[in-house]
Amino acid sequence: MLKKLRHITKKLGRLRWVQILLGLVVLFLILNLIFPLKVRPRYSTLVTAADSTVLHAFLNEEDKWRMKTELAEMTLLLRETILFKEDRYFYFHPGFNPVAMARAAFRNLTAGRRTSGASTITMQVVRLLEPRQRTYASKLVELFRAIQLEIFYSKDEILQLYLNLIPYGSNIEGIKSASLLYFGKPPQLLSLAEITTLTIIPNRPSSLRLGINNAAVVQARNHWLRRFREQSLFSAEEIEDALREPLTAHRREAPKQAPHLAMRLKQTHPDQPIIYTPIRPNRQAQVEQLVSNYVARLRSMNIHNAAVLVVNNQTMQTEAYVGSADFRNAYDGGQVDGVRAVRSPGSTLKPLLYALAFDKGLITPKSILNDVPTNFSGYEPENYDRQFYGPISVEGALANSLNVPAVKVLQQLGTPKFVSVLKQAEFLTVRKQAKDLGLSTILGGCGVSLEELTRLFAAFANGGLMQSIQFSQSAKKDTLRLLSPESAFMVTNILTQITRPDLPNNFDNSYHLPRIAWKTGTSYGRRDAWSIGYNKRYTVGVWIGNFSGTGVPELSGANTATPLLFTIFNALDYNSAKGWFKSPKGLILRKICAQTGNVPGEFCEHQVLDYAIEGVSEYRRCQHRKAVWTNATGTTSYCAHCLPSLEKEAEAVRRFYPNLAPELISFYESRRIPYEKVPPHNPACTRVFGQRGPQIVSPNDGSEYYINPRDPQQLMLSCQADNEVKEVFWYLNDRLYRRAAPTEAVFFPPQPGRLKISCADDKGRNTNIDVIIKNE
Repeated sequence: MLKKLRHITKKLGRLRWVQILLGLVVLFLILNLIFPLKVRPRYSTLVTAADSTVLHAFLNEEDKWRMKTELAEMTLLLRETILFKEDRYFYFHPGFNPVAMARAAFRNLTAGRRTSGASTITMQVVRLLEPRQRTYASKLVELFRAIQLEIFYSKDEILQLYLNLIPYGSNIEGIKSASLLYFGKPPQLLSLAEITTLTIIPNRPSSLRLGINNAAVVQARNHWLRRFREQSLFSAEEIEDALREPLTAHRREAPKQAPHLAMRLKQTHPDQPIIYTPIRPNRQAQVEQLVSNYVARLRSMNIHNAAVLVVNNQTMQTEAYVGSADFRNAYDGGQVDGVRAVRSPGSTLKPLLYALAFDKGLITPKSILNDVPTNFSGYEPENYDRQFYGPISVEGALANSLNVPAVKVLQQLGTPKFVSVLKQAEFLTVRKQAKDLGLSTILGGCGVSLEELTRLFAAFANGGLMQSIQFSQSAKKDTLRLLSPESAFMVTNILTQITRPDLPNNFDNSYHLPRIAWKTGTSYGRRDAWSIGYNKRYTVGVWIGNFSGTGVPELSGANTATPLLFTIFNALDYNSAKGWFKSPKGLILRKICAQTGNVPGEFCEHQVLDYAIEGVSEYRRCQHRKAVWTNATGTTSYCAHCLPSLEKEAEAVRRFYPNLAPELISFYESRRIPYEKVPPHNPACTRVFGQRGPQIVSPNDGSEYYINPRDPQQLMLSCQADNEVKEVFWYLNDRLYRRAAPTEAVFFPPQPGRLKISCADDKGRNTNIDVIIKNE
């Protein structure tokens, strides 16, 4: 009976303890719901490089240096030192140490005052997260919060929080902040002496001030090192080395490399304490120095800024990002990010245009275009040197960056198609301007950024595959097939040529010319100079100018931006062993007529090889010469109506003459360039040709022209006629205004209203156009 009673009593006792424990658990859960733990320390934003070194550091929202120490940076040496000094049983207690608490309470009660504490690292973390007055009530709150921390976080995470929050005086918190700002190195590179130094500062931050009172710091450090030796925490040799190590700590400036990129990434990742970038620190420093030195030499010409972007083509990662020549130069807008600034592209979009035309089958590299004065619905572009070169191949037009051929190709391709591709390629300003863009787009009549252009040229380096540039390791990588590998290769082949006008007028740069494909551009008013180049390994974009938009007469892509491009390539990848671009499988070589770039016909004696995209490039038979019947002396030509009869066939001879476009004939005539002309038509013939009449090229049909009534300007009449035409007749509203030579420019004073303009040639053929004249 007694045994049964004892058994029941024990059972009841156990139940009571179980109930107590359950009650405590329920109480904890209720309190946890009412007072949830909030662990949200505000860290300083760190931007790190590819090798994990800190490129740039920012103060947190509280203007404190609180840099997050990662778990990988918590070395075994650091853990052992911290735990020995602060909490030896950290990995064994549940957030509080009952033995230490009892011992501290006994000492404090017997002494009548607070002589020692019993705070664990977990409780110290609570105190650092939620500072309170040092009372027993606060201790109870800390105890509750410590238990919460232990439940919801691992021991390593709690130790990490402690290392991130411990104060070091002034506005420095956390061991990583102290390590970088006092020793200039990350925590994982600290020596035993340096770690010991950083473990003792938080206990006496006012008296042990690094860089100011280093002698007292060394004395306290050595005291703890000897204690480590007494406890055999480290070997005697390690302790002796640490005791002899001099203390060179002093307050350093926070890292400030790649400031434009750092500010950009901080803006896009505001809540990320550490932003990982692919920047190569040595490369970044090297390019920054090259840009700074180069712009220093340009300042005498009133050119004050530059921006450079270096991208690895294989990974599309940014290895150097220079937004301006000097970030600290507020006078010249040094804090403006030239990589993202919207500027006029000049001629830098021409390679994309020709590549699209290659893919459309409209042209091939040796197709012939006429570089002659042309009116495109009132738009009359000129070349950079204000000269015209007549018939020129596509590769010659691109290598020489001629404007009229480019506008002709854009007109043939279609501006909407070109703008659509730019929008697909993430040209953001073009997307906004799309409705207002016309033929001038190809000559710089739109807005682009250095980042967008560099990404575009990297697509040429990657066989037409466009990928987003990686500014951070976590960035999303988008891919777009922008061009075929064949068209990308043809453009690269053209841009690799060095016999071109945009080669710098500098022997030293030419002598050390890197093997790259590159394109230059100069915006209207000489406000922006561009040079974008690439090889198998890198794409480098260079912009030079003034952020104020001030134009400079000496500014040009060739002589201002390209020397810096060459210098950067020579520094980064001179004589690269990565090889060169190989011809894609879909690209073929075929014989073409050198006169037209078309497939040779019966008259094509001079034939050359040209690239073509199999199944895409247009197959046109060359007709650069035409058959004309003339008299025996070649002074008169016959049409089918007046050709001598078979009996008199000996009087007619079949000859071949150049089949020139009217615009080219007009160009030759205006420039007095000799060419082989078709003889005048038989004057005895009474039948007018079934050909079209002279083509009016100015004014533009259907256009509106505004005149100033107080200072009226004259309008020009101009036409293109066949080469046998000797005279044309100009009519205004069906009234004869003037007789003139076909190539002669005629001017007249316009009057407000609708105006019909007619032009007839001496064969009786005519054309009409209508324009509207209005007062401004």
